[in-house]
Amino acid sequence: MEGNRKVTISRTTKETDITLTLDLDGSGVCELDTGIGFFDHMLNGFARHGLFDLSVHCRGDLSVDPHHTVEDIGIVLGQAIAKAAGDKAGIRRFGSAILPMDEALVLCAVDLSGRPYYMSDLSFTVPKLGGMDTELVKEFFYSISYAAAMNLHFKQLSGENNHHIAECAFKAFAKALDQATQFDPRISGVLSTKGSL
Repeated sequence: MEGNRKVTISRTTKETDITLTLDLDGSGVCELDTGIGFFDHMLNGFARHGLFDLSVHCRGDLSVDPHHTVEDIGIVLGQAIAKAAGDKAGIRRFGSAILPMDEALVLCAVDLSGRPYYMSDLSFTVPKLGGMDTELVKEFFYSISYAAAMNLHFKQLSGENNHHIAECAFKAFAKALDQATQFDPRISGVLSTKGSL
């Protein structure tokens, strides 16, 4: 049931060159070099609070804008989650977290169902946080949900500070994903009435 859930994925296009390593059974150690300081800060929070070991090295076309870098890292992280989770035998499959950060409160729920779906009402009132466009928060999580074939939902329950809202989302996703990928000794095979995911 339990085994090595550490994977490395590389993806090269004309827009980005990415190498990403994810260990679902890590301790929160991360090594990040995306070229986007705010994005590195968010990924660090994801790794630390999900207790995932994460290494991301990306050379993207930042002379254009951060869009391709953020979106493509989302694709590769989603692929890594799917590969590391394997056939999903024995894991909880569902996870959710409500995470506070000062005035901000964000709910995240995931289902490693094998079916991609993304819903979010995260609301930002500024165009950028550091060197990252706030609209890229959606693009990142949308890319993860489709590449990992997971249901991914966010509900913003409160929040005024844009940095807090974004950071809440990344950390809530980390906690929900950690919960969903944990093994439960009561589960035989995959947690599905279909018998497979």
